[in-house]
Amino acid sequence: MSIYEAIKALALYAEKEGFIEKTDIIFTVNRLCEALGMDTFEDCEVKEDCELENILKAILDYAVENGICEDGVVYRDLLDTKLMGIITPRPSEVIKKFNEEYEKSPKAATDYYYRLSRKSDYIREYRIKNDIKWITKTEYGDIDITINLSKPEKDPKAIAAALTMKQSSYPKCLLCKENEGYMGRVNHPARQNHRIIPTQLAGEPFFIQYSPYVYYNEHCIVFNSEHIPMAINRGAFDKLLCFVEKFPHYFVGSNADLPIVGGSILTHEHFQGGNYDFAMAKAPVETEIKFSGFEDIAAGIVKWPMSVIRISGTERERLVELADKILKAWRSYTDEEAFIYAETDGEPHNTITPIARMRNGKFELDLVLRNNITTEECPLGFYHPHPEYHHIKKENIGLIEVMGLAVLPSRLKEEIAVLAEAIVNGADITADERIAKHAEWAEMIKNKYSDITAANCEDILKKEIGIVFTAILEQCGVYERTDEGKAQFIKFTESVK
Repeated sequence: MSIYEAIKALALYAEKEGFIEKTDIIFTVNRLCEALGMDTFEDCEVKEDCELENILKAILDYAVENGICEDGVVYRDLLDTKLMGIITPRPSEVIKKFNEEYEKSPKAATDYYYRLSRKSDYIREYRIKNDIKWITKTEYGDIDITINLSKPEKDPKAIAAALTMKQSSYPKCLLCKENEGYMGRVNHPARQNHRIIPTQLAGEPFFIQYSPYVYYNEHCIVFNSEHIPMAINRGAFDKLLCFVEKFPHYFVGSNADLPIVGGSILTHEHFQGGNYDFAMAKAPVETEIKFSGFEDIAAGIVKWPMSVIRISGTERERLVELADKILKAWRSYTDEEAFIYAETDGEPHNTITPIARMRNGKFELDLVLRNNITTEECPLGFYHPHPEYHHIKKENIGLIEVMGLAVLPSRLKEEIAVLAEAIVNGADITADERIAKHAEWAEMIKNKYSDITAANCEDILKKEIGIVFTAILEQCGVYERTDEGKAQFIKFTESVK
């Protein structure tokens, strides 16, 4: 594909997707030429089956060959985002269309906006399709396991360039509203094709956007208009329930507001939601409980590896009030026998990861009890993946994983393949630095399965990874899944006054 064909194809793509009108094509071609430093253009025929990925590749290859762009994923992403920004509708047009669709239904509005985010290449679908996904069946339901490969790793040249750059505080973080249309730099992604939707939550200005990495269907981020820190409090519960009232087909939740159990950007208040049923949402209440003065609110302990209280009712304000009481009780709660300390040396440890949804016309809140205390044996956190599982995952367990979707490091793609080959061939696993950390785990697997073959070994490893992730979630639960742990859990619920 010649550069002229590629430019024309991109303009026609914009028309096909409804970003521009037919009368805008010449104008758009000229804007694209300008961005590439081209002062001439030859009109040409374009094949009808051009995929966006191939169009952009042709343009980027031309840019690299002609010294317009350095070769490397960071530099190529900066340029193709600039080009997509030219064809993406202006924010005012997107907001107007979203509001028109919302008049039809909340789902019509999000359907429009999600499609725009994909077709504008803000969500790079051709990268996301490379993510590795599978399901592990457990006693808690089907747990989703993902190895996310859509977030590109920076090349050494870009890393070196970033180190020499003058530090900028604009935008203040990746979530700030000022990212909309931002040109980017080697240490901050370009966002010319980024569009955000304003909304009000509990009387405060917020914005909605989609995650560019899409860990699950319609993975959205709801962020405060201002760059203010994360906080789990009465206001947060109210905002979450307000969101699902406006978008009842979506769930929404918040990472916790303390390090280790936060698993996210703590400097900017934001929530994550989407159109997806996680295993935790499907998990039943296994023990009903009552809170004095809130007999109108159904409550119970969820059958889940982490420690979850579920409350539901028809009155939003009543759920907010009860959730606030539970949070305040938990913030100050200590039970030494259960190894739960509200604070040590003045450092607070207790907080909550909340998740809201609508179910059968009722508001529902899952309140996941969290604690970030550390020990000598577990310096990264006691209610955190323990060292014996760090060969699979040592990162924080955030909101998405709390709900039953593992986001595992990209290194596992290669490690699974190499380890499977080593197991099948009887190789010395400790001799290969890529997989030596898996040696003890691999030995357990070889003893557990008597029929490991080249055809099934990778599937066995994936199944065992799912089992490990489930065990990690159990470690992150502040109460053990035993009779004693259940009694300790109920002891806390009875302390809520």
